[in-house]
Amino acid sequence: MVKLIKKGVYYMEGRIVKEAQAFFTSDKKERAFANTLTYAILKAHNVGDAQDLRLKFDAIVSHDITYVGIIQTAKASGLTQFPIPYTLTNCHNSLCAVGGTINEDDHVFGLSAAKKYGGDYVPAHLAVIHQYMRECAAKCGEMILGSDSHTRYGALGTLAVGEGGPELVKQLLKQTYDVARPEVIAVYLKGKLRRGVGPQDVALALIRATFASGFVKNKILEFVGPGIANLSMDYRMGIDVMTTETACLSSVWETDEKTREYLKEHGREGDWREMKVAQPAYYDGAVVVDLSRVEPMIALPFHPSNAYTIREFLADPLPALKRAEEQGRALKGDDSFTLTDKVRCGKVYVDQGIIAGCAGGGYENVAEAAEILRGRSVGTGAFALSVYPASQPVYKALTDAGYTGVLMEAGAVVKTAFCGPCFGAGDVPANNGLSVRHTTRNFENREGSKPAQGQLAAVALMDARSIAATAANGGVLTSALDYEYNRRLKKYRYDDKIYASRVYHGIGKPDKDAELVYGPNIADWPAQIALGKHLLMKVVSVLTDPVTTTDELIPSGETSSYRSNPMKLAQFALSRKDPGYVGRAGQVKTDEEARRGSGMLPESVLAELGAFRPAEGTVYGSVVVSNKPGDGSAREQAASCQRVLGGVANICREYATKRYRSNLINWGMLPFTCPRAGLKVGDYVYVADIAENIASGEERFIATVISGGKAHDIALETGALTPEERRILLAGCLINYNRELSR
Repeated sequence: MVKLIKKGVYYMEGRIVKEAQAFFTSDKKERAFANTLTYAILKAHNVGDAQDLRLKFDAIVSHDITYVGIIQTAKASGLTQFPIPYTLTNCHNSLCAVGGTINEDDHVFGLSAAKKYGGDYVPAHLAVIHQYMRECAAKCGEMILGSDSHTRYGALGTLAVGEGGPELVKQLLKQTYDVARPEVIAVYLKGKLRRGVGPQDVALALIRATFASGFVKNKILEFVGPGIANLSMDYRMGIDVMTTETACLSSVWETDEKTREYLKEHGREGDWREMKVAQPAYYDGAVVVDLSRVEPMIALPFHPSNAYTIREFLADPLPALKRAEEQGRALKGDDSFTLTDKVRCGKVYVDQGIIAGCAGGGYENVAEAAEILRGRSVGTGAFALSVYPASQPVYKALTDAGYTGVLMEAGAVVKTAFCGPCFGAGDVPANNGLSVRHTTRNFENREGSKPAQGQLAAVALMDARSIAATAANGGVLTSALDYEYNRRLKKYRYDDKIYASRVYHGIGKPDKDAELVYGPNIADWPAQIALGKHLLMKVVSVLTDPVTTTDELIPSGETSSYRSNPMKLAQFALSRKDPGYVGRAGQVKTDEEARRGSGMLPESVLAELGAFRPAEGTVYGSVVVSNKPGDGSAREQAASCQRVLGGVANICREYATKRYRSNLINWGMLPFTCPRAGLKVGDYVYVADIAENIASGEERFIATVISGGKAHDIALETGALTPEERRILLAGCLINYNRELSR
């Protein structure tokens, strides 16, 4: 159902043609690349050259576990007003009972910032971030930058990118988003989906085919082909938002009359324009998806790429469950975690179903789930079903059409718009529970599990339709292909009065006399020092898993109340992977503070260095070593928590995402790579003349490792750095860099 073409292709005459079969000259190839949608959008937003892009976005958006830090950082760098439209939503930190009034204090701060600097503010429970932007902000041909990794509005013709908070700060300070011209991959859709197959099924098939090989990593996916016309806008948006899990940079789709109708329904027909690829168009590769062959899918724990068709999984479920069970036991450190016990009498039983968020909470997903459950019951046993419509307008449309009542009568609990089920702040499964979810991710340690405390549950991703079929079957895992139901849905009707009555619209209307309102938990960023002449690093954690997600670098759910307090939040850093990290990193920070006070490293450090002595002008800090860190969320705290604890670098084989590497740089941490570092906790790594070499443009550094009193050399590399990134690293962080600019 999915085919990869890993060499260049042309899109011409409505079909994909391999480059070798097109016989075009190189100049024709470059002209053909200019026919892509991506080229036109990037060109319109680029103030740099054609290869090293310097992009300015049309709008930015954040939710309530990122906007406080972003605004605090921009304020410290001289912010006076939002220069472009900035939307602050409240869909992650919505449960204000968690941590007392701390979460609501952040919301109050957000509203005060929208008033002072001129932004829009969407109160809690009205909409999840991406649904609001789909309904109210995304425009054909524009670009949006969001501080959430699932910032994807490509189905509406918007090239949207999810990044860490500092990249939004740069836009607020009228700086640019700098990136080498990305490769572009055509996603060619053909055929038509069968009843019972939903957008999540297409997305999981796409992720399974592309993620492990890194085929589309940091590239832009451009959706073309005749199959687009056979997908509704809800389906397109449901597929599009999940492209984040392929590790691509962004995505964009051809637009048509269905796009126009969607924007017209939302009172924004003027934001539509037809976007069609001018043929022939050249792409760096292609993914061909035959929609007619896509089947209902399930992504088993602990990654969206761990996907199977439900048919093949149910034919022999034990081997796949056994592999996931072994992975969970390795995480937990004992044999108490079980998944194979979910198979009873040849059937697979699950404990919970969730349909929620930017991926699952759309009108058609929920409405079709309701049709499958019409006249049926989820049962009175252990299985439970929760449904979170993605916005209040979607909720009202479902209610007006009668679907909310159908779900309730079937035993489902319908809740308000909230992203919590995606990251462990809502409907957390029981220990050893198996939850099937139409949400975005099912990473290990993500949905509220705490393996260090003996708590581990498992999440599998499925489409809302098969979740509803499973619910109708009392929690027995079931494909929606096995259920007959009415797919003729009542038309979606958008009610703009919901937002008009509650959303604060302040874009372009800053009030410089308005005061920011601070709760007691909102703290400024601690000061960071500049990069020293030389650098001494102590290895304080070595992570051996193949990929380390941002949820493992800084946990999600239980930390929500502390996202606006850098030092309190940092106490949770690596807590799910290495509980001793905070103490070891904190000691290095204390030793560096002592060095700055006395000019000498403490005797305990010198003793471990043996005969080796760092030169004068050496800065001392901690370093985390891993294989492939940063998969998943865009949250900058995965890097900033290390920084405020005295971190100065990461060393790894490769970075899972551009956004995590960018977060390191923006927080003044060197993004080193080394294929075979061979480091262990307690080792020291010394890099002489680091500041001079960073300033001069070096990318490769010979470092001395001191381990057990013996020394040897390794080579560390930073990869390409822009001039601005080098200056940020030299200054110690983005805040310092911008302060220097203003002097």
